[in-house]
Amino acid sequence: MPRIPLLPEHPADPQAAALFDEVRHARGPDFPMPHLYRVLATAPAMFRGWLDFAWPLRQNAHTPRPLRELLILRGAQISGTAYEWAHHVPMALEAGVSQAQIDALGQWPTSPLFDAPQRAVLQLADEVTRGPAASHATVQQLKQSGFDDPAVVELVLTASFYVCVGRFLQSMDIELEPGYDALLSSMSTGDAPPTAHPPSAPVH
Repeated sequence: MPRIPLLPEHPADPQAAALFDEVRHARGPDFPMPHLYRVLATAPAMFRGWLDFAWPLRQNAHTPRPLRELLILRGAQISGTAYEWAHHVPMALEAGVSQAQIDALGQWPTSPLFDAPQRAVLQLADEVTRGPAASHATVQQLKQSGFDDPAVVELVLTASFYVCVGRFLQSMDIELEPGYDALLSSMSTGDAPPTAHPPSAPVH
């Protein structure tokens, strides 16, 4: 059970109810409210801030969505955040990430399935998630892989935000909704050791 009780799908608090209505307006009237949102909306002002940050980060960024989904999944894998992993596997597949790449994330430094930009982004995910920060070498590797300064900001911010997401999910002990367990089978596929500098690879 989560450490903060889940709000009902239609909460009595008018602020929380209005935020849920906003989510349903964006996602569809029958959208089942995720457990994460049902905990966040316990503090409506904080949930408002979450939506105002998380949604533009997802929808308004200019870096390719598949790259960002790989980054998010790798962060979830490192931190062991099952909820985040299960929710982002469908998003990654919809964005064009292959199941083979998802299955290979745990061994990405030696896998032939990732090109140079993807490897730079996965190195970023490793360093930011493990902390304390991305290295100078990794930021340079991102630039050498074709990412300009705004793109680097987007990627580092995305990696950092999803560290926050994982910490919150685990601190609140938020459980997966029914039906998501099957998506966890590809999460624990072995883990690559931390690398001191970004590995180089040819672009496929």
